[in-house]
Amino acid sequence: MCKGLKMKTREEALQFGLSFPDTYQDAPFHDPNWQLVRYRGNKKAFLWTYERDGFVNLNVKVDPDKAFFWRQVHASVQPGYHQNKDHWNTIILDGTIPEGDVKTMIAESYELVSDSPSKRIYEAVKKIPYGRVATYSQIAELAGDRKMARAVGNALHKNPDPDHIPCYRVVNAKGELAGGFAFGGGEVQAALLREEGVEVRDGRVDLAVYQWNRARI
Repeated sequence: MCKGLKMKTREEALQFGLSFPDTYQDAPFHDPNWQLVRYRGNKKAFLWTYERDGFVNLNVKVDPDKAFFWRQVHASVQPGYHQNKDHWNTIILDGTIPEGDVKTMIAESYELVSDSPSKRIYEAVKKIPYGRVATYSQIAELAGDRKMARAVGNALHKNPDPDHIPCYRVVNAKGELAGGFAFGGGEVQAALLREEGVEVRDGRVDLAVYQWNRARI
């Protein structure tokens, strides 16, 4: 049996699903056994709750690359019941899955269906070419709102996938690198940029030379 807190009730799952921005509860089938949580922006459901075989079940959307991973980690995570088996998993709340893992899977489902600012920021950062840098305001503008440059910094500090989201290519308006708290240490960002041929002097990149200019790409 796994140690730690366990999520066992529908109410706990619904409460957590509704804690995300712009969400609401729905019962589309006129059947109290089926309670969904949707993202208000596009009305897509990211959490389905229902009882089956004596247990509360949750259906969550999943990246196909992660679907099998979660099924390997927990026997009570199975291919999506009555849904696409590549894009949905069913979580059986039988007390064997740590609450943290259940919440992570629900959060990943929300990210997949929502149009969150963080998601748009990460997609914008992925577009920065090898050997180029972009400023926080530049990424904010590409993500839809130039005024959320501070949000870019916050999102990159929580980068969920450093291998595919090259946050080290983002610098401030003066070309200065991030502080020592980021990227594992003060020199790590500089080292990563230098590996791509970007010259770093005194913690700064020459934007006139290395800034990503989309018009030239």
